[in-house]
Amino acid sequence: MTTPLLGSTTPLAPALFQSSVYAIPDLDALARIYSAEEPGFIYARDAHPNAHLLGITLAELEHASWSLVCGSGMAATTASLLALVRSGERVVASNCLYGRTSQLLKQELSRFGVATTFVDCNDLEAVRIALQTPARVLQVETMSNPLCRVIDIEALARLCESHDCRLVVDNTFATPVLAKPLELGAYLVIESLTKMMGGHGDVTLGVVSGRDGELLPRISQIMSLWGLASNPFDCWLTARGLSTLELRVKAATANAAALADWLAAQPGIIRVVYPGRPDHPDHALAKRVLPRGLGNMLCFELEGGRDAVNRFMRGSKGVPFCPSLGSTQTTCSYPAMTSHLYESPAEKKRQGITDGLIRLSVGIEELGEIQMEMAKGLK
Repeated sequence: MTTPLLGSTTPLAPALFQSSVYAIPDLDALARIYSAEEPGFIYARDAHPNAHLLGITLAELEHASWSLVCGSGMAATTASLLALVRSGERVVASNCLYGRTSQLLKQELSRFGVATTFVDCNDLEAVRIALQTPARVLQVETMSNPLCRVIDIEALARLCESHDCRLVVDNTFATPVLAKPLELGAYLVIESLTKMMGGHGDVTLGVVSGRDGELLPRISQIMSLWGLASNPFDCWLTARGLSTLELRVKAATANAAALADWLAAQPGIIRVVYPGRPDHPDHALAKRVLPRGLGNMLCFELEGGRDAVNRFMRGSKGVPFCPSLGSTQTTCSYPAMTSHLYESPAEKKRQGITDGLIRLSVGIEELGEIQMEMAKGLK
């Protein structure tokens, strides 16, 4: 079957290739595709046109040599760790990572003989000491989930280089609009495309980007063997979302900065956590690491704990409780029972994840509309 000719016209929108398998002319053609002598696709778990095209765009955004799209942000994290670490080796990780990443390191990689040391990555001396014992990977986040701790990527990259370690940065909260970790010395950068990159709450994807060409086939193979592949439709939707990424990030960041100050003046709020506020512990560092803006994520803590959170959620129907982030609409989440559900009470307390803490993903609505909706739950 052939595709109807389009004459001299070209579709303005990228095509969707919703196929799981591709017809190949003969065995000689198959051999040439396998050896990369000619382009082509065989089976969508290994590669497909929409992931390939999206990867090209993402590599340009990240200033990477390559980007591989996979089924989720956690799939991207898993693929990078499996490519870099073997049994008997060690990972050093930030002690304020996304809860599922910590769980992956503590529970899953440990089953394969990979040890993880968690350390305060805002304490460079503590990181240096941790790296004195050989480690293959330093796993961090540009801005931590949920409390937006900002790290000095350049300083950590120098430490990794001097200790033969690979710096892997989850850049989901910042996106490449606000930070490009590869330019600052990271070895790999991970994004959950499910979030701000996709931007509309309708995809589940992740990406790993890097500059080391020798690592590319290794991660490609892991994605196929472990079943971490993406699907064409989500890739197509994400490519569409990327066309407005910078506009959305700028609008949501401006809203978040204004909303943080507004929240700080509201009754019943104990604290507001946003890197753009002078009371944030990493305020000065954040302005240096993220000169184009400090993102759309913030947290606030309510007096009255869980009961107050329930009242807020029931009152602020226009700010839905959705345990994700990065959509065009402002949404809230509750870290104690979502992103960090599986952390111990002591660990939640150490990180500052209290029963009254709400994480807010600020959208692109009119600021007054967001304030009006939130005020309904703050009464």
